Amino acid sequence: MVRRIDVCGSGGVRLAAWEFADPPKRPCGAGEGGSGAVLLLHGLMGRAAHWAETARWLSGRHRAVALDQRGHGRSERPAEGPYTRDAYIADAVAAIECLDLAPAVLIGHAMGALTAWQLAARRPDLVRALVICDMRASALGAATQREWGEWFRSWPVPFATLADVRKWFAEGDPTLERPRPARGDYYAEIMAERADGWRPAFSRRQVLQARETYAHDAHWEELALVECPALVVRGPDGELGRAEAQEMVRVLPRGRYAEVPDAGHLVHYEQPEGWRRAVESFLESVLPA
Repeated sequence: MVRRIDVCGSGGVRLAAWEFADPPKRPCGAGEGGSGAVLLLHGLMGRAAHWAETARWLSGRHRAVALDQRGHGRSERPAEGPYTRDAYIADAVAAIECLDLAPAVLIGHAMGALTAWQLAARRPDLVRALVICDMRASALGAATQREWGEWFRSWPVPFATLADVRKWFAEGDPTLERPRPARGDYYAEIMAERADGWRPAFSRRQVLQARETYAHDAHWEELALVECPALVVRGPDGELGRAEAQEMVRVLPRGRYAEVPDAGHLVHYEQPEGWRRAVESFLESVLPA
């Protein structure tokens, strides 16, 4: 069972949080206490629904909540933002405090992972443990913003059908080295039907604004400030290389490493069983029974 809880984020932005449980755990403000609670933060262009499978198995032992971050999913998309690092971190803090999750396990993918470790560095009182999925600590480089803009312009929108969406992102995208069927399904979840066909449910301009605020900077200093146990997870075909991931583990005071075979950037979505084994093993070792 899934239920939506509205959360007031930074600057009054309305955020949609999704609680996965059968039956749901206590509602917002009921004093759950956050023992073993998990907050899931998706990546850029993602949505809370991408965590559905992960959240369902987590909910057997934990209170599992996935957040649609500002500009994504069912959360508000303020025209002028802000889409800054501080705004995303403050939104996650608001969700933890409103839903009484602290100290929470934070599980983040890509941009959501960066938000998670920056929050853990700034507010260690709110975080019990951390899972970082395929996010680099090094600067991504100035050229990447231009490359992303070019990539967006290559999308053949509008797509006539969702089948066309799946096929293009799984096979037709020129950035792909080989077909990835799960990637097609992932992108089908972030499209919305319009009068002329299927288009992104988010603003690509806002996505580039959000990415601009972290693409040019390295984030090693904040990584080193994370006091809680932290797991760095990558796939061999993802964006986080093995050497950098292992250096991140070394920099983290209580870091651990996991690699999910045959996974790309969308580790949790492409290889859910391998992802589950890695995360469950980590949580069982750092959380009380």
